Amino acid sequence: MEVGAEGFARRLPRLRRRILRAAFVGEHRSKPLCVRSPFPNSGFVPSLFDSPVERYVKARQSVQRFTLVQLGKCCFDTERGFPRYVVHSYNFFLFPSTLGIRDVEFTLSASSIQFLSHYGFDYNKFLKDGIPYMNEVQEKILRQRLLAGTWKVCSNADRDVLKKAIDEVTSWIAAAKEEDTMILQDLNGYHVIEVQLVLRQSLENVWTEPLGDKKVMVKKVSPERRHLLENSSYDHCQKKLILLSARGFTNLFQILVKAKKPLVGHNMLMDLMHLHDKFYRPLPESYEEFKRNIHNLFPVIIDTKTVIKSVRKKCLFPRVSSLLEVYAVLCSSNLNPKGPPCPVIALASGCSRYAEKKSPHEAGYDAFLCGSGKVLLKSFRVYVGLWQSFPSLDAVEADPSFSQYLTVLAEHVNKVNFIRGGVSSINFSGEDTPCHHPPALIVHVRGWPGLTETQIYQEFKARCRFDVRRLSKNQFILLSNQYKHVRLVLRDYRHHPHLQVSVYRHWRHSPSVNCLLQ
Repeated sequence: MEVGAEGFARRLPRLRRRILRAAFVGEHRSKPLCVRSPFPNSGFVPSLFDSPVERYVKARQSVQRFTLVQLGKCCFDTERGFPRYVVHSYNFFLFPSTLGIRDVEFTLSASSIQFLSHYGFDYNKFLKDGIPYMNEVQEKILRQRLLAGTWKVCSNADRDVLKKAIDEVTSWIAAAKEEDTMILQDLNGYHVIEVQLVLRQSLENVWTEPLGDKKVMVKKVSPERRHLLENSSYDHCQKKLILLSARGFTNLFQILVKAKKPLVGHNMLMDLMHLHDKFYRPLPESYEEFKRNIHNLFPVIIDTKTVIKSVRKKCLFPRVSSLLEVYAVLCSSNLNPKGPPCPVIALASGCSRYAEKKSPHEAGYDAFLCGSGKVLLKSFRVYVGLWQSFPSLDAVEADPSFSQYLTVLAEHVNKVNFIRGGVSSINFSGEDTPCHHPPALIVHVRGWPGLTETQIYQEFKARCRFDVRRLSKNQFILLSNQYKHVRLVLRDYRHHPHLQVSVYRHWRHSPSVNCLLQ
């Protein structure tokens, strides 16, 4: 189900009930106006040399530059007495809040726009009907300005709309009598609130009320009558109501946080960073503080990418990368060991579009089909087959509850996949898991002055992929995650005239160790 700004407030109570009833919530974001993964165009290049702290610093700069355009949420609700999950899937179009705060700037990535256009993304819905959102810092600024009466209109387009409305009201009010009314029409989005705030701030003898359908009623009243109306419970411009409207999607985020439901996604690091930055607080400089904050917000996180990597080590699971490929492999008959049958997953009425049509890279579809529920539940079945092959472990019921799923997958809970780096996963409830790479190589350059890291990378790129880091003027370190690449380079460069390649030994090659020994 697609949800934009126009129907969001009306659906919010029902969304709250769905989340509170859910066994777990699937989450996925579309490729934003950056990219979905920390790879090309995300503003940084991941490296095997990256520690979690270094990667966080790079990713933080990227997240701050880009915005979200679409977020998918799926509530997986169990039916009592049946091994079945009813799925309520939602596709939310988002647009940064512009009400009374500093105008938000974000970067456009041409390749991301092309990518989303190829998969049918509707930019009109994002731009014209995107649900506003803000984090706690932005909300605090807006609240202070509303209380102090220093609220401002940010965009030139908004100023033109407001000027036209003020001119109409000013011309009308001079000849109007008390209790006379007029209607302002064709007001979109925040204009309904902004027009009322500006008119009330400028004219003490008017009262305003929204009429729905992009209209505002303006009434001429006495100052005394105006004072009574302002203090009534029927005032639609109360500060708390304005803040509620400006928070937009952040209201749903706060419901999800309070519910403490397990959050399931696929390759979740960038998703979690965007959730923190856009709906909670700006990302902190400290990596450890970020981890603590996320764990407080979402005490139970399951990254299906981490689960699949573990399954791949334990059984014959082909190397596939895309979510649809992972799902196809999990559905294949040759990967179904002795385990409980996979529960039936049924789309709720009103959310059946994904049963009829595949929509890859649409946030709601990824959250429903691959990034969360179906991949999790099907990989759980594979995992249970492996689990039950060990007689020392407790048996799993034929129709397990979701709490049993968590028991079987306990080693992966709160561990989020770390793409191409110094650790295999980020542990939000403990120490990060170290990654065991093949030995690093050191390249000594002779008779080839001025060689750069990029040139070294291009030299080896034809044979295999290495990450490169300069060690000294004429020395570079190479790091790969494939043993065969290390063996290949050691063999092929044994007699190279300019590049001498050998295994890196810290005690022998480290400049700091050499300095100490000298």
